[in-house]
Amino acid sequence: MTRVLIIEDDVDLAMGLRANLEIEGYEVTCEHSGEDGVRAALADPPQLVILDLMLPQMDGYDVLAQLRDAALHMPVLLLSARSQELDKVRGFRAGADDYVTKPFGLMELLLRVRALLKRSAPAGMPAAAGRGYQIGGARVDVESRTVRRGAHEVSLSPKAFDLLNALYERRDKIVSRHDLLREVWRYNESVTTRTVDAHIVELRRKLEDDPANPQYILTARKVGYRLRV
Repeated sequence: MTRVLIIEDDVDLAMGLRANLEIEGYEVTCEHSGEDGVRAALADPPQLVILDLMLPQMDGYDVLAQLRDAALHMPVLLLSARSQELDKVRGFRAGADDYVTKPFGLMELLLRVRALLKRSAPAGMPAAAGRGYQIGGARVDVESRTVRRGAHEVSLSPKAFDLLNALYERRDKIVSRHDLLREVWRYNESVTTRTVDAHIVELRRKLEDDPANPQYILTARKVGYRLRV
């Protein structure tokens, strides 16, 4: 399920957005200050952030700067009552992907969210869309983002699913951790993180018959991983 983080100090507005996004099938978290929003994004990066500019203490520009400084490159949609062109330009220069002026129409916002998520899909996903593939006893449906082993559906986190698809796009080839970080998490090579390894553990636990002795999701020592199909 695609995760959206809303950082908005207007609680009623945030709750209204959350309710409508959840109806659309998104998993939504709300934070009501810049500091809490940054902490939430760093702890568990979402696929998209909806960010109010006029936050108390740490404003939206500062939040956006901290997210980008931490090499978090998920799309960010700014909300603001400021409609001047200079305000929009400043937002885009700060690293925003879209800018919506309050008051806004709900349908317009939902369409912008969908468009941002579509544009930010990990590399390799469009080519695989509409196809399925087999990994041992597991059947992966890329279009519906589901995995089944026999009659049972396997629950994968969104990033684990994206990681699996990235490996499949280069199946039977070694893919470095750096490449996976760039393609799936949009991180640059200067970021050191064990997040790839953690998600590999999840994939092995869910897809391998014996996760301790994997037959399909293989480690290339000191380099990365290879998917054998």
